[in-house]
Parts: sequence; structure tokens; C-alpha cells
Amino acid sequence: MRSHNGQAKEIEIKLEPHAGIRGRCSQCQRPAPGYDRLGERRWLQVPLWNIPTCFRYAPRRVECAEHGVVVEHIPWSAGKRPITCAMMVFLACWARRLSWRETARVFQTSWESVYRSVEWMVQWGLAHRQLQAVESMGVDEIHWGRGLKADNFLTVIYQIDKHCRRLLWVGKRRSEATLKRGLKVLGPEVVKGLRFVCSDMWKPYLKVMAAQAGQALHVLDRFHITLHLNQAVDQIRRAESSRLRSGNQQKAQRLKHLRWTLLRRGSRVRGRARQKLDALLASKLATARAWELKEAFSHFWTYRSLPWAEAFLDCWCTRALRSRLDPLQKVAKMLRAHEELLLNWFRAKGEISNGVVEGLNNKIRVVTRRSYGFRTYPAMEIALYHNLGHLPEPDSTHRFC
Repeated sequence: MRSHNGQAKEIEIKLEPHAGIRGRCSQCQRPAPGYDRLGERRWLQVPLWNIPTCFRYAPRRVECAEHGVVVEHIPWSAGKRPITCAMMVFLACWARRLSWRETARVFQTSWESVYRSVEWMVQWGLAHRQLQAVESMGVDEIHWGRGLKADNFLTVIYQIDKHCRRLLWVGKRRSEATLKRGLKVLGPEVVKGLRFVCSDMWKPYLKVMAAQAGQALHVLDRFHITLHLNQAVDQIRRAESSRLRSGNQQKAQRLKHLRWTLLRRGSRVRGRARQKLDALLASKLATARAWELKEAFSHFWTYRSLPWAEAFLDCWCTRALRSRLDPLQKVAKMLRAHEELLLNWFRAKGEISNGVVEGLNNKIRVVTRRSYGFRTYPAMEIALYHNLGHLPEPDSTHRFC
């Protein structure tokens, strides 16, 4: 034990090989005769009593009949890493609860050590994970970093079965090539075994999934359809508010402080906001008609019969196209263009929901926020697999957290 001013500074554990046991080849794990010894190395180990601990050992080289002269197998080490396997598992487990910087500070190591530990843990998990029984898949894109460049979007593929919800793959950009690369990594057995696929109306995703997973029932994302409707209503409100402010200020007051009220579901608007909304609906403003159409569409998801849902969708689109509200007309045309995929929601009979995908997307944002944003894509990718991949972990004699 090394100390400074009477306080323990570091615990050093010196290890020696057993004189009667041969070293093992690091390639095939078979005993082999000794060749020579290398210089002494240090490995950082799990701290004891909050005191940094390290192993000291001079590795032997053995002469394997198959692989020649190689360094012996060291059970507590992986390759040339200066950290023991137990310490890497220790740091990686705590890196799920704390930021990488905070983990390094608490356990008196470097950010690089935490990063390499998580990287090793993820690589081991990806190599040993099982991809059987993947029946439902969700595909979406998320934005990260600054700006709207192509590299600032990620394509994510999730498993959204009821018994398992996890991240399967993540890749840069939101293009056909990116999604094809992700499906290739998962393998044809996984793709051909899919029963349901859920995504938004992004054309590259629709095209690739139709070509490679045509046997799966493709369900459009309910969340993004609602998002398009809300954006149309907000666009109409802003345009009408600007027009009224230039003319009649009294009428313009009816639209003041109503942005978030109009984006909420009607049944959740109460109190003073409800009074203002009722006053708006009593007027003949375009925003009121747009909100009524948006609320009417919410009944579409309550149908259980496919023919009745199809009839409702046709009726709603006709009303929207006759409303003379350009943003809603665009939404109606988009829904008619994707009518078959939209009706797959009822063919799936509630067995799949893209709410799981949006929940996992929120967890991705939490990971990046907790880490104060990753500047490099490799760090971002490793963190996502580590937190959302539900990857298997190597066997360890301890459970650290």
C-alpha cells in the first residue's frame, strides 16, 4: 500500500505465476511451455474502500505449438487494456446511472477509461446478443447535434414486441442506404420473420420496408399523423393572426394565448382556457374550423371495424379538401395517398403501437442530455446501445449496481 501524509493513496497488489502451472496460450487457451517474461505491467482494479487499486504482474510468453510465441492468457485482462475486466464492468454499470464525466470523477479515473470500458461492454454484448423472436419492428429518425445537416440525423431500428422493447441498430443519416445497411446487419432471418413494421411516412423508409419486408404488415405512425394535423392548425392560426392584427385588433385578441390550447386534445382543455376556446369556436374564424376538423379526426382511431374506418377517413378527407384551408388540404391529400398503410392500423387490431418508439426516442434524448451532448458519433452510438440495447453482460463475480 502506497501512502501520502499518513493517508492511503493507492493499493498495489503484486501477482506472481504459480511455479507448477504452465501458462496458457492467449489464442487457444491450451497450456504451453514457457518462453520468457515481459516487463511488469499495471492494471487498474475495482477500488477498495474508495482507494484506487491496481494489479502488478510481469506476463509470461509461451511457445504454443499452433500459434508460436505469444503472451500467455491473463484471466483478469482483455488484450492490452490497462484496466481489468472487472473494473470495466464496474465502470460501465455506473455509466448507466451517471454521466461518463461524473463516473470518472467519482472513481478517480479518466473519461477515456470510462469510454473504453463502455465500448468494450457494448462490443461484447453485440457479439453475444440473441435476435430470435423479433416479430415487431419500429423504424424512426431522430435529430442530434447542431444544425440540420444530413449527418445530424440518425436512423434507429427498435424491437417493439410486448415481451422485449430495445434498440436493435442505429446508423447515420435517414436515407435508403442507411436503412438497408441496418437490415443487412440484423440479417435476413430477422427481416423475413417480421409480422409488423411501424414507421412514419418518410418515403425512403416506406420503399425499403416494402421491398425487403413485404410480408410484414406496415402500420403508419399515429403520432406523426397527429403531428401533421397540429402543425396544419398552428400554421393556419399564425397566418390568420397576422392578417387580423393588420386590420381588426379586437378580432385578433381572440387568437391571443391560444397556441398551446389549440394543440391539446379537446377533452383536456379546462378552466379559463376552455372558455376562450368556446368563444373562438362560436366565431367564424378559420382557426376554429381547422381545430374542429383536427378534433374530428381523433375519432378515426376509435373505430373497430375496417369498413367503417375507411368510410370515416374518406368523409373526413372530403371535408378537409372542401374547407379552403390549404394546410389541412395538404394533410388530407397525404392521408389519401397513404390510405392502405393507414388502414393497416385496424388490420393489426391493436397488436402494435408506435408509442413505444416515441418513448424510446425520449430515452435517447435523456441519454444525450445527461451526457451534455456527444461531439462524436462513435460515442453517441456506444451510449445508445449501452442504455437502450438491453445487451447481455459478461459473467462477473460481483454485482456493482
